Amino acid sequence: MPISRPIPGFIRSPGRARCARLSPVLLTISTTARPATDLGFLLHKHPDRVQEFGQSFGTAQVFYPEADEERCTAALMLDVDPVRLARTRGRTAPDFSLGQYVNDRPYAASSLLAVALGDVFRTARAGRCAARPEAAANPLPLSITLPALPCRGGPDLARRLFEPLGWQVQAQAVPLDPRFPEWGDSRYVRLALHGEVRLADALNHLYVLLPVLDDAKHYWIAADEVDKLIRAGEGWLAGHPDRELIARRYLGRRRALQRTALARLAELGDEVEETLVPPVEEEAGSRPPDEEPDPQPVRPLSALRREAVLAALTDVGARSVADLGCGSGALVADLLKRPEFGRIAAMDVSVHALAVARRRLGLDRMPDAQRGRLELFQGALTYKDDRIAGFDAAVLMEVIEHVDPPRLAALERVVLGLARPAHLIVTTPNAEYNVRYEGLTGHRHPDHRFEWSRAEFAAWAHAAAERYGYDVTFRPVGEPDPEVGPPTQMGIFARAGREQEGMGS
Repeated sequence: MPISRPIPGFIRSPGRARCARLSPVLLTISTTARPATDLGFLLHKHPDRVQEFGQSFGTAQVFYPEADEERCTAALMLDVDPVRLARTRGRTAPDFSLGQYVNDRPYAASSLLAVALGDVFRTARAGRCAARPEAAANPLPLSITLPALPCRGGPDLARRLFEPLGWQVQAQAVPLDPRFPEWGDSRYVRLALHGEVRLADALNHLYVLLPVLDDAKHYWIAADEVDKLIRAGEGWLAGHPDRELIARRYLGRRRALQRTALARLAELGDEVEETLVPPVEEEAGSRPPDEEPDPQPVRPLSALRREAVLAALTDVGARSVADLGCGSGALVADLLKRPEFGRIAAMDVSVHALAVARRRLGLDRMPDAQRGRLELFQGALTYKDDRIAGFDAAVLMEVIEHVDPPRLAALERVVLGLARPAHLIVTTPNAEYNVRYEGLTGHRHPDHRFEWSRAEFAAWAHAAAERYGYDVTFRPVGEPDPEVGPPTQMGIFARAGREQEGMGS
């Protein structure tokens, strides 16, 4: 299908705006995974149709310039109405007055495109596709193009943000006017991304990073923006080397929101190995004189949690460990560094998480002796599995809160009743501590089915221990607050009579 209006190859300088052909904002996503037309299923948009979606600031259209077995391209075109956009802005907007009518928003990718992408591809961003579940769960060869992207920081910043996510990045600065090279470059880049990436991840990368590169948003930034950032950044943002910059720009440099976001990333981010350090400013003098200083470095709670689990494993003398719900393999990596753990099993229900763990652990390059200590496999904790039986210790680190409450009894039976490790270590958020996360509404993670207070966790743990013949003790994880306790709570289950039975192999 031909594109009805020209795609902007470059942005004219302001002085030549009357000569420019102004076009809607365009984003294209292509794949060569056969059959390539499955892209229509994954995006939930039919290749044979042109679909329109009304936005408060204009109209978004989705269509397919090409669609066959070998290659398929979906285009998202955003036609921004400057008058409608101006009417949606309050007087506190940073470009009110003349700027609300004279700006680049109708012609360059920005937070407007991110909002339209989030709305139009909402189901695809969640990674759901009943018709093609395997394709939705696995990486695909993707190519993404943005002809005109405002980028405060230039091509180098675009590469800094996208390359750690597995993309090959082609970012070219757009000149102010090709006929006058002495004028220099504009703040726009032509961006092309290529890589083997899960489609849901690719869409979430764009949803977060487009406004970050632009360093501006067209709408008021409220506390719920932290929740949006955490949801869209799940699985990649916590481990990104520039997460502080991303959080700062995405949240409009609002320090209170930034502190909340970084604290929650530290809570959730299994990928975070190093401390959260104060960000390096992108440009000299970019901080306003009255702006608050950057947050102080904090130890990620995820790192403190792993340290607490390792200490508990050492205390009980475990030599074989099963990490149940291993996620991306952060704890497994720590276990492999310690030779005293001679046998390690790692299980997760998510195929995607296990693929990330394999890459993270470098299984293909791992020496045979170390590889022989590890077994990595898919499984569900609510069904009997002989592969998790016979271990000195099993670990449920931040797992139980992801299980629907009616299915907790099945998990207890499988782990404590059938697998019966000599010890079980369980960690879970302390819901009482949530009041210390400024701006947090609801649970700490969108997939949490519940979060327990210390009393609720203790009641569940004591009941489960009594049912299956275990004793249980408790430890805090993280710095305890005198009023609400620690951010994470740990229960250590010990099988009754284990001293007489002896430890497993």
